[in-house]
Amino acid sequence: MKRQAPALEAALSQLEAAQLRRARITVAHRAASGRSLTLSDGRELIDFSSNDYLGLARHPALAAAMAACAAEAGAGSGASHLITGHGTEHARLEEELADFTHRERALLFSTGYMANLAVCGALAARSERVLLDRLCHASLLDGARLAGARLLRYAHADAGAAARLLEAQPGRTALLATDGVFSMDGDLAPLPELARYARAHDVWLLVDDAHGLGVIGAQGGGVLEHYALGSEAVPILVGTLGKAFGSFGAFVAGSEALIELLIQKARPYLYTTALPAPVAAATRAALAIVRSESWRRERLAMLVRGFRTAAAAVGVALLPSMTPIQPVVLGSAAAALAAQRALATAGFWVVAIRPPTVPAGSARLRVTLSATHSEAQVEALALQLGRACAGLRNA
Repeated sequence: MKRQAPALEAALSQLEAAQLRRARITVAHRAASGRSLTLSDGRELIDFSSNDYLGLARHPALAAAMAACAAEAGAGSGASHLITGHGTEHARLEEELADFTHRERALLFSTGYMANLAVCGALAARSERVLLDRLCHASLLDGARLAGARLLRYAHADAGAAARLLEAQPGRTALLATDGVFSMDGDLAPLPELARYARAHDVWLLVDDAHGLGVIGAQGGGVLEHYALGSEAVPILVGTLGKAFGSFGAFVAGSEALIELLIQKARPYLYTTALPAPVAAATRAALAIVRSESWRRERLAMLVRGFRTAAAAVGVALLPSMTPIQPVVLGSAAAALAAQRALATAGFWVVAIRPPTVPAGSARLRVTLSATHSEAQVEALALQLGRACAGLRNA
Protein backbone atom coordinates (compact mmCIF):
# COMPACT_ATOMS: atom_id res chain seq x y z
CA MET A 1 0.00 0.00 0.00
CA LYS A 2 2.92 2.36 0.67
CA ARG A 3 3.95 2.10 -2.99
CA GLN A 4 0.43 3.00 -4.11
CA ALA A 5 0.08 6.11 -1.95
CA PRO A 6 2.30 8.35 -4.15
CA ALA A 7 0.19 7.46 -7.19
CA LEU A 8 -2.97 8.48 -5.34
CA GLU A 9 -1.42 11.75 -4.22
CA ALA A 10 -0.21 12.45 -7.77
CA ALA A 11 -3.72 11.84 -9.16
CA LEU A 12 -5.21 14.20 -6.59
CA SER A 13 -2.57 16.82 -7.34
CA GLN A 14 -3.42 16.69 -11.04
CA LEU A 15 -7.08 17.26 -10.29
CA GLU A 16 -6.17 20.15 -7.99
CA ALA A 17 -3.95 21.76 -10.62
CA ALA A 18 -6.72 21.56 -13.22
CA GLN A 19 -9.23 22.94 -10.68
CA LEU A 20 -11.28 19.80 -11.06
CA ARG A 21 -10.98 18.43 -7.52
CA ARG A 22 -14.35 18.24 -5.81
CA ALA A 23 -14.99 19.22 -2.21
CA ARG A 24 -18.12 18.46 -0.24
CA ILE A 25 -19.98 21.08 1.72
CA THR A 26 -21.80 20.36 4.96
CA VAL A 27 -25.27 21.84 5.24
CA ALA A 28 -26.00 22.56 8.89
CA HIS A 29 -29.60 23.67 8.40
CA ARG A 30 -32.22 24.06 5.70
CA ALA A 31 -35.00 26.59 6.00
CA ALA A 32 -38.50 25.16 6.31
CA SER A 33 -39.38 26.98 3.09
CA GLY A 34 -36.59 25.18 1.26
CA ARG A 35 -35.37 28.49 -0.16
CA SER A 36 -32.17 28.83 1.86
CA LEU A 37 -29.52 26.73 3.54
CA THR A 38 -26.98 27.39 6.25
CA LEU A 39 -23.50 25.95 5.78
CA SER A 40 -21.38 24.57 8.60
CA ASP A 41 -19.33 27.78 8.59
CA GLY A 42 -22.45 29.78 9.44
CA ARG A 43 -23.16 31.32 6.03
CA GLU A 44 -26.83 31.47 5.11
CA LEU A 45 -27.32 31.36 1.33
CA ILE A 46 -30.31 31.29 -1.02
CA ASP A 47 -30.17 27.85 -2.62
CA PHE A 48 -30.29 27.81 -6.42
CA SER A 49 -28.66 24.39 -6.86
CA SER A 50 -31.25 21.94 -5.54
CA ASN A 51 -33.35 19.65 -7.74
CA ASP A 52 -36.32 20.13 -5.37
CA TYR A 53 -38.22 21.78 -8.22
CA LEU A 54 -41.68 21.83 -6.64
CA GLY A 55 -40.53 22.55 -3.08
CA LEU A 56 -41.77 19.25 -1.65
CA ALA A 57 -38.65 17.98 0.13
CA ARG A 58 -39.60 19.82 3.34
CA HIS A 59 -43.37 19.71 2.89
CA PRO A 60 -45.08 18.79 6.20
CA ALA A 61 -47.29 16.19 4.52
CA LEU A 62 -44.23 14.17 3.48
CA ALA A 63 -42.67 14.40 6.93
CA ALA A 64 -45.94 13.35 8.57
CA ALA A 65 -46.39 10.37 6.26
CA MET A 66 -42.81 9.26 6.86
CA ALA A 67 -43.11 9.57 10.63
CA ALA A 68 -46.43 7.72 10.80
CA CYS A 69 -45.10 4.84 8.72
CA ALA A 70 -41.81 4.68 10.64
CA ALA A 71 -43.72 4.38 13.92
CA GLU A 72 -45.27 1.16 12.62
CA ALA A 73 -42.78 -0.23 10.10
CA GLY A 74 -39.48 1.01 11.50
CA ALA A 75 -36.63 2.73 9.70
CA GLY A 76 -35.45 0.00 7.33
CA SER A 77 -36.88 -2.73 5.13
CA GLY A 78 -34.43 -5.36 6.30
CA ALA A 79 -34.24 -7.35 3.08
CA SER A 80 -34.63 -7.18 -0.67
CA HIS A 81 -38.05 -6.93 -2.30
CA LEU A 82 -37.95 -10.64 -3.13
CA ILE A 83 -37.24 -11.75 0.43
CA THR A 84 -39.25 -9.83 3.06
CA GLY A 85 -38.55 -6.21 2.12
CA HIS A 86 -41.62 -5.55 -0.04
CA GLY A 87 -44.36 -4.04 2.08
CA THR A 88 -47.80 -2.52 1.70
CA GLU A 89 -46.45 1.00 1.14
CA HIS A 90 -44.19 -0.24 -1.67
CA ALA A 91 -47.06 -2.08 -3.35
CA ARG A 92 -49.38 0.92 -3.13
CA LEU A 93 -46.73 3.32 -4.41
CA GLU A 94 -46.01 1.10 -7.40
CA GLU A 95 -49.72 0.95 -8.22
CA GLU A 96 -50.05 4.73 -7.94
CA LEU A 97 -46.95 5.38 -10.06
CA ALA A 98 -48.28 3.04 -12.74
CA ASP A 99 -51.55 4.96 -12.75
CA PHE A 100 -49.76 8.33 -12.82
CA THR A 101 -47.62 7.31 -15.81
CA HIS A 102 -50.48 5.47 -17.60
CA ARG A 103 -48.57 2.17 -17.59
CA GLU A 104 -49.54 -1.36 -16.68
CA ARG A 105 -46.98 -1.62 -13.88
CA ALA A 106 -44.16 0.20 -12.11
CA LEU A 107 -41.18 -1.19 -10.20
CA LEU A 108 -39.37 0.62 -7.39
CA PHE A 109 -35.59 0.98 -7.18
CA SER A 110 -33.39 2.58 -4.56
CA THR A 111 -31.87 5.09 -7.02
CA GLY A 112 -32.25 6.21 -10.61
CA TYR A 113 -28.71 5.01 -11.22
CA MET A 114 -29.74 1.49 -10.24
CA ALA A 115 -32.91 1.67 -12.34
CA ASN A 116 -30.93 2.47 -15.49
CA LEU A 117 -28.34 -0.23 -14.74
CA ALA A 118 -31.20 -2.68 -14.28
CA VAL A 119 -32.92 -1.99 -17.59
CA CYS A 120 -29.71 -2.01 -19.62
CA GLY A 121 -28.51 -5.21 -18.00
CA ALA A 122 -31.81 -6.99 -18.49
CA LEU A 123 -32.46 -5.98 -22.10
CA ALA A 124 -29.03 -5.68 -23.76
CA ALA A 125 -26.76 -8.64 -24.47
CA ARG A 126 -23.03 -8.71 -25.22
CA SER A 127 -23.58 -9.23 -28.93
CA GLU A 128 -25.94 -6.24 -29.21
CA ARG A 129 -25.61 -2.48 -29.46
CA VAL A 130 -26.94 0.28 -27.19
CA LEU A 131 -27.41 3.77 -28.65
CA LEU A 132 -27.22 6.78 -26.34
CA ASP A 133 -27.37 10.55 -26.73
CA ARG A 134 -23.88 11.98 -26.15
CA LEU A 135 -25.13 13.92 -23.11
CA CYS A 136 -27.02 11.04 -21.47
CA HIS A 137 -26.64 10.59 -17.74
CA ALA A 138 -23.64 8.57 -16.57
CA SER A 139 -25.92 5.80 -15.28
CA LEU A 140 -27.03 4.95 -18.83
CA LEU A 141 -23.44 4.84 -20.06
CA ASP A 142 -22.45 2.60 -17.17
CA GLY A 143 -25.51 0.42 -17.70
CA ALA A 144 -24.56 -0.24 -21.32
CA ARG A 145 -20.95 -0.95 -20.39
CA LEU A 146 -21.82 -3.30 -17.55
CA ALA A 147 -24.21 -5.18 -19.82
CA GLY A 148 -21.23 -5.82 -22.10
CA ALA A 149 -23.08 -4.36 -25.07
CA ARG A 150 -21.39 -2.24 -27.70
CA LEU A 151 -22.00 1.39 -26.76
CA LEU A 152 -22.58 3.90 -29.55
CA ARG A 153 -23.26 7.60 -28.90
CA TYR A 154 -24.95 9.98 -31.30
CA ALA A 155 -24.65 13.77 -31.41
CA HIS A 156 -26.68 15.51 -28.74
CA ALA A 157 -30.40 15.76 -29.53
CA ASP A 158 -29.74 14.71 -33.14
CA ALA A 159 -32.46 12.20 -33.99
CA GLY A 160 -31.15 11.95 -37.54
CA ALA A 161 -27.78 10.80 -36.25
CA ALA A 162 -29.52 8.16 -34.14
CA ALA A 163 -31.46 7.00 -37.20
CA ARG A 164 -28.25 6.63 -39.22
CA LEU A 165 -26.74 4.44 -36.50
CA LEU A 166 -29.87 2.30 -36.45
CA GLU A 167 -29.78 1.90 -40.21
CA ALA A 168 -26.07 1.03 -40.30
CA GLN A 169 -26.53 -2.44 -38.78
CA PRO A 170 -30.21 -3.41 -38.86
CA GLY A 171 -31.23 -5.86 -36.17
CA ARG A 172 -28.11 -5.43 -34.06
CA THR A 173 -29.40 -2.73 -31.70
CA ALA A 174 -31.26 -3.74 -28.55
CA LEU A 175 -31.85 -0.39 -26.90
CA LEU A 176 -32.06 3.31 -27.75
CA ALA A 177 -31.90 5.45 -24.61
CA THR A 178 -32.04 9.14 -23.81
CA ASP A 179 -32.65 11.56 -20.99
CA GLY A 180 -36.02 13.31 -21.25
CA VAL A 181 -34.66 16.56 -19.85
CA PHE A 182 -30.88 16.77 -19.99
CA SER A 183 -29.65 17.43 -16.49
CA MET A 184 -26.82 19.82 -17.31
CA ASP A 185 -28.26 21.66 -20.35
CA GLY A 186 -31.95 21.71 -19.40
CA ASP A 187 -33.17 21.01 -22.95
CA LEU A 188 -35.55 18.30 -24.10
CA ALA A 189 -34.79 15.21 -26.14
CA PRO A 190 -36.41 15.02 -29.62
CA LEU A 191 -38.68 12.21 -28.48
CA PRO A 192 -41.23 12.13 -31.31
CA GLU A 193 -38.49 11.50 -33.88
CA LEU A 194 -36.61 9.03 -31.67
CA ALA A 195 -39.83 7.12 -31.00
CA ARG A 196 -40.58 6.92 -34.71
CA TYR A 197 -37.13 5.56 -35.55
CA ALA A 198 -37.13 3.10 -32.65
CA ARG A 199 -40.48 1.65 -33.72
CA ALA A 200 -39.39 1.43 -37.35
CA HIS A 201 -36.35 -0.63 -36.34
CA ASP A 202 -38.12 -2.64 -33.59
CA VAL A 203 -35.79 -1.31 -30.87
CA TRP A 204 -36.59 -0.68 -27.23
CA LEU A 205 -36.78 3.05 -26.42
CA LEU A 206 -35.90 4.05 -22.86
CA VAL A 207 -36.53 7.59 -21.62
CA ASP A 208 -35.01 8.64 -18.31
CA ASP A 209 -37.29 11.53 -17.35
CA ALA A 210 -35.69 12.22 -13.97
CA HIS A 211 -35.86 15.99 -14.42
CA GLY A 212 -39.17 16.15 -16.29
CA LEU A 213 -41.68 14.12 -14.27
CA GLY A 214 -43.72 16.26 -11.93
CA VAL A 215 -42.40 19.44 -13.55
CA ILE A 216 -43.39 19.46 -17.21
CA GLY A 217 -46.92 19.11 -18.56
CA ALA A 218 -50.23 20.32 -17.16
CA GLN A 219 -50.55 17.11 -15.11
CA GLY A 220 -46.85 16.76 -14.33
CA GLY A 221 -46.48 13.85 -16.73
CA GLY A 222 -43.11 15.07 -17.91
CA VAL A 223 -41.64 15.11 -21.37
CA LEU A 224 -43.98 12.37 -22.60
CA GLU A 225 -46.99 14.51 -21.70
CA HIS A 226 -45.33 17.52 -23.33
CA TYR A 227 -45.04 15.58 -26.60
CA ALA A 228 -48.32 13.64 -26.15
CA LEU A 229 -46.52 10.29 -26.36
CA GLY A 230 -47.89 7.12 -24.82
CA SER A 231 -46.47 3.77 -23.81
CA GLU A 232 -46.49 2.42 -27.38
CA ALA A 233 -44.15 5.20 -28.49
CA VAL A 234 -41.99 5.03 -25.35
CA PRO A 235 -42.24 1.55 -23.84
CA ILE A 236 -39.70 2.11 -21.02
CA LEU A 237 -39.99 5.09 -18.68
CA VAL A 238 -37.55 5.68 -15.84
CA GLY A 239 -38.34 8.28 -13.20
CA THR A 240 -36.64 9.41 -10.01
CA LEU A 241 -38.34 10.39 -6.77
CA GLY A 242 -35.64 12.60 -5.24
CA LYS A 243 -36.18 15.61 -7.48
CA ALA A 244 -39.67 17.01 -8.15
CA PHE A 245 -41.19 14.46 -5.74
CA GLY A 246 -38.93 15.60 -2.91
CA SER A 247 -38.22 12.14 -1.46
CA PHE A 248 -35.85 9.38 -2.57
CA GLY A 249 -35.67 6.42 -4.91
CA ALA A 250 -36.70 5.70 -8.48
CA PHE A 251 -38.92 3.52 -10.61
CA VAL A 252 -39.28 1.89 -14.00
CA ALA A 253 -42.74 1.96 -15.58
CA GLY A 254 -43.84 -0.17 -18.49
CA SER A 255 -45.77 -3.22 -19.55
CA GLU A 256 -46.64 -6.17 -17.34
CA ALA A 257 -44.10 -8.33 -19.19
CA LEU A 258 -41.30 -5.76 -18.92
CA ILE A 259 -41.70 -5.32 -15.17
CA GLU A 260 -41.95 -9.06 -14.60
CA LEU A 261 -38.73 -9.60 -16.57
CA LEU A 262 -36.93 -6.96 -14.49
CA ILE A 263 -38.08 -8.66 -11.30
CA GLN A 264 -36.56 -11.90 -12.57
CA LYS A 265 -33.34 -10.62 -14.18
CA ALA A 266 -32.38 -7.13 -12.97
CA ARG A 267 -29.41 -7.54 -10.65
CA PRO A 268 -29.76 -4.07 -9.03
CA TYR A 269 -33.28 -5.12 -8.02
CA LEU A 270 -32.52 -8.70 -6.99
CA TYR A 271 -29.54 -8.01 -4.78
CA THR A 272 -30.41 -4.76 -2.97
CA THR A 273 -32.30 -4.05 0.23
CA ALA A 274 -35.69 -2.55 -0.53
CA LEU A 275 -36.32 1.17 -0.17
CA PRO A 276 -37.42 1.90 3.43
CA ALA A 277 -41.19 1.80 3.77
CA PRO A 278 -41.36 5.31 5.34
CA VAL A 279 -39.72 6.72 2.21
CA ALA A 280 -42.37 5.01 0.08
CA ALA A 281 -45.08 6.49 2.31
CA ALA A 282 -43.61 9.98 1.96
CA THR A 283 -43.45 9.54 -1.80
CA ARG A 284 -47.12 8.60 -1.93
CA ALA A 285 -47.89 11.88 -0.14
CA ALA A 286 -45.71 13.74 -2.64
CA LEU A 287 -47.39 12.08 -5.60
CA ALA A 288 -50.79 13.19 -4.31
CA ILE A 289 -49.53 16.78 -4.12
CA VAL A 290 -47.97 16.61 -7.59
CA ARG A 291 -51.31 15.48 -8.99
CA SER A 292 -53.50 17.95 -7.11
CA GLU A 293 -51.46 21.17 -6.88
CA SER A 294 -50.82 22.22 -10.45
CA TRP A 295 -50.11 25.76 -9.21
CA ARG A 296 -46.62 24.61 -8.28
CA ARG A 297 -45.80 23.84 -11.91
CA GLU A 298 -47.45 27.05 -13.07
CA ARG A 299 -45.50 29.14 -10.59
CA LEU A 300 -42.25 27.39 -11.50
CA ALA A 301 -42.81 28.08 -15.20
CA MET A 302 -43.48 31.73 -14.38
CA LEU A 303 -40.23 31.96 -12.41
CA VAL A 304 -38.29 30.37 -15.27
CA ARG A 305 -39.64 32.97 -17.69
CA GLY A 306 -38.88 35.76 -15.24
CA PHE A 307 -35.32 34.57 -14.68
CA ARG A 308 -34.60 34.32 -18.39
CA THR A 309 -35.95 37.82 -18.96
CA ALA A 310 -33.94 39.27 -16.06
CA ALA A 311 -30.78 37.47 -17.14
CA ALA A 312 -31.08 38.76 -20.70
CA ALA A 313 -31.54 42.30 -19.37
CA VAL A 314 -28.14 42.17 -17.62
CA GLY A 315 -26.30 40.44 -20.46
CA VAL A 316 -26.13 36.91 -19.05
CA ALA A 317 -26.20 34.31 -21.84
CA LEU A 318 -28.28 31.24 -21.06
CA LEU A 319 -28.67 27.98 -22.92
CA PRO A 320 -32.08 27.54 -24.61
CA SER A 321 -34.01 25.81 -21.82
CA MET A 322 -37.70 25.96 -20.89
CA THR A 323 -37.07 23.93 -17.73
CA PRO A 324 -35.98 24.91 -14.21
CA ILE A 325 -32.41 23.98 -15.21
CA GLN A 326 -30.82 27.21 -16.45
CA PRO A 327 -27.10 26.79 -17.25
CA VAL A 328 -24.65 29.69 -17.59
CA VAL A 329 -21.74 28.30 -19.61
CA LEU A 330 -18.46 30.02 -18.69
CA GLY A 331 -15.90 27.75 -20.36
CA SER A 332 -13.08 27.06 -17.94
CA ALA A 333 -13.25 25.44 -14.53
CA ALA A 334 -11.44 28.49 -13.11
CA ALA A 335 -14.11 30.85 -14.42
CA ALA A 336 -16.96 28.71 -13.10
CA LEU A 337 -15.38 28.48 -9.66
CA ALA A 338 -14.74 32.23 -9.57
CA ALA A 339 -18.37 32.91 -10.41
CA GLN A 340 -19.52 30.46 -7.73
CA ARG A 341 -17.42 32.30 -5.14
CA ALA A 342 -18.73 35.69 -6.26
CA LEU A 343 -22.33 34.54 -5.95
CA ALA A 344 -21.70 32.98 -2.53
CA THR A 345 -20.28 36.30 -1.35
CA ALA A 346 -23.50 37.93 -2.55
CA GLY A 347 -25.62 35.38 -0.66
CA PHE A 348 -26.47 32.80 -3.33
CA TRP A 349 -25.53 29.13 -3.53
CA VAL A 350 -25.01 28.12 -7.18
CA VAL A 351 -22.56 25.29 -7.79
CA ALA A 352 -19.92 25.26 -10.52
CA ILE A 353 -20.24 22.21 -12.75
CA ARG A 354 -16.95 21.08 -14.27
CA PRO A 355 -15.62 18.22 -16.41
CA PRO A 356 -16.11 15.30 -16.53
CA THR A 357 -19.73 16.05 -15.58
CA VAL A 358 -19.86 18.35 -18.62
CA PRO A 359 -17.61 18.30 -21.72
CA ALA A 360 -14.22 19.98 -21.55
CA GLY A 361 -14.43 23.70 -22.21
CA SER A 362 -18.08 23.94 -21.08
CA ALA A 363 -17.77 24.40 -17.31
CA ARG A 364 -20.76 26.31 -16.04
CA LEU A 365 -22.99 27.51 -13.29
CA ARG A 366 -26.08 25.32 -13.14
CA VAL A 367 -28.91 27.47 -11.84
CA THR A 368 -31.97 25.50 -10.74
CA LEU A 369 -35.25 27.14 -9.81
CA SER A 370 -37.89 25.98 -7.37
CA ALA A 371 -41.54 26.88 -6.94
CA THR A 372 -40.61 28.07 -3.43
CA HIS A 373 -38.34 30.87 -4.69
CA SER A 374 -39.72 34.41 -4.66
CA GLU A 375 -39.73 36.68 -7.67
CA ALA A 376 -37.43 39.06 -5.78
CA GLN A 377 -34.90 36.28 -5.13
CA VAL A 378 -34.89 35.29 -8.79
CA GLU A 379 -34.40 38.87 -9.96
CA ALA A 380 -31.64 39.44 -7.40
CA LEU A 381 -29.84 36.31 -8.56
CA ALA A 382 -29.95 37.47 -12.19
CA LEU A 383 -28.51 40.84 -11.17
CA GLN A 384 -25.63 39.23 -9.27
CA LEU A 385 -24.99 36.83 -12.15
CA GLY A 386 -24.65 39.82 -14.44
CA ARG A 387 -22.09 41.35 -12.09
CA ALA A 388 -20.18 38.08 -11.76
CA CYS A 389 -20.03 37.55 -15.52
CA ALA A 390 -18.96 41.15 -16.09
CA GLY A 391 -16.20 40.70 -13.53
CA LEU A 392 -14.92 37.63 -15.40
CA ARG A 393 -14.92 39.52 -18.70
CA ASN A 394 -12.97 42.39 -17.17
CA ALA A 395 -10.48 40.22 -15.29
